[in-house]
Amino acid sequence: MVETTPPASAPARGAGQAGGDPLMRATGIVKDFPGLRALDDVSLDVRSGEIVAIVGHNGSGKSTLVKILAGVHTADEGTVSFAGGGDEATELHIIHQDLGLVSEFTAVENLGVGAPGGLAPTRRRHERERARELISRFGEAFDVDLPISRLAPAQRSIIAIARALDGWTHARNVLILDEPTEALHATEVEILVNAVRRVADAGAGVVFISHRLDEVLGIADRVVVLRDGRKVSDVAAVSLDHDALVELVTGAAAHEEESPVDRSPAGDIVLDIAGLRAPGVRGIDLQLRAGEVVGVAGVLGSGRDLLPSLVFGGTRADADHYWLSGTSYPDRTPRESVRRGLAFVAGDRARYGGIRAMNARENMTLPELGSLTGPGGALRSAAEQRLARALVDRYDVRPARPEQAFARFSGGNQQKIVFAKWLRNDPRVLLLEEPTQGVDIGAKQALYAEIDQAAARGTAVLVCSSDAKELVRLCDRVLVMREGQIVAELSGEQLTESELVLQGYGLARATVPPAMRDGEHP
Repeated sequence: MVETTPPASAPARGAGQAGGDPLMRATGIVKDFPGLRALDDVSLDVRSGEIVAIVGHNGSGKSTLVKILAGVHTADEGTVSFAGGGDEATELHIIHQDLGLVSEFTAVENLGVGAPGGLAPTRRRHERERARELISRFGEAFDVDLPISRLAPAQRSIIAIARALDGWTHARNVLILDEPTEALHATEVEILVNAVRRVADAGAGVVFISHRLDEVLGIADRVVVLRDGRKVSDVAAVSLDHDALVELVTGAAAHEEESPVDRSPAGDIVLDIAGLRAPGVRGIDLQLRAGEVVGVAGVLGSGRDLLPSLVFGGTRADADHYWLSGTSYPDRTPRESVRRGLAFVAGDRARYGGIRAMNARENMTLPELGSLTGPGGALRSAAEQRLARALVDRYDVRPARPEQAFARFSGGNQQKIVFAKWLRNDPRVLLLEEPTQGVDIGAKQALYAEIDQAAARGTAVLVCSSDAKELVRLCDRVLVMREGQIVAELSGEQLTESELVLQGYGLARATVPPAMRDGEHP
């Protein structure tokens, strides 16, 4: 496809502000890895006051380009330059997908307004207040003295973004946001988008990387599309609509949005929990039936993101009763849950989804080691390699390299590897936390198909997601949480994106599940 550039007079968000010489310019970037050309002659300009979105499927080269701009990787060919020099040099600020936070430090310490230990009490109080004020700009309030490791993914994202945006608004800055909104609810996304617009309006250049195409069209002045390592388009955002952008990203015409799946009636109750309680969750009653997909919605802090780990046994919780396939299961641990047929795909795949030091083959076949072990405990390597190759092909993992380290795959392909690992043996219960976070549109549809097929085979599926559209697409019914409790259950014609958002923020009349009204549990 011929590369296009927006005309100088193209109207855009911030039109009239973006212009002049680029603050940052990348020219003719080429990057090769063994057997793979990750970037092939990619160029990019970012000007003052401009928001440039970079989109593309997983493996298109977005992350590699960001690492070259940041100096993590060195380009094999091409140059990267910044405007100014000395005190006037353009500064580059990057928020990566892994956020760059220290998990053992508190929110205060990570924001850079405090230092670990040894601070005078008066100064410490000031810095706590400063941290709360920074976080409040995003419409949030949470304990700033908690270690980052104890915060929800969206809360971590907010801290990283607040740290990057704090203290500068002058023109000689470029901010790169790499998938900043993946863990955020729609209203939280709007808060962030408004903050980013303010930064651009003050004269900084912004590079915004996202898989959420509608979000891209709403914030960007210009959209750069990468496909298979090449730049296929560089065009004014106002000249695109959703379908046109989908076609640029995928190379194929956009299909009509899929309707919710028409499933067979759900089967017997597989999971029956009453009175589940833990910090952040109060008195949850939950039933899942074979072949049913149940969603959980709610804003940040509602308890939505805590539920899968509590059910799985990764986080300790008490319950009045917990029945799995008709058998009491009071003392839950991850190891025992796996043995009993539960599978958990965590939202934070970098920490919990896969073992970064292992390759794709080792990650995908980890639950299979028993069946792949021969006499004397020796691993049957040929059988393991055949299985790994079959899973790579089935899940369209890119690049199709079972021996490549898990950490070197893009986020979406890491998620495919995690799905392959857990769905191989048809679990009784599949627990999903933000299952398509950081996944491109093509991979997202592939993962949806795997979830549909798992339900068709009789697996009971629980999907906890901040994406209302995703819940409507996947689920037979959705439970809405607020302040640690289930406040509504939506299904049928009630199950719409707008109703999920309204219920999540308490702006609609609660539709209480029957079990909550009569107190009965089968």
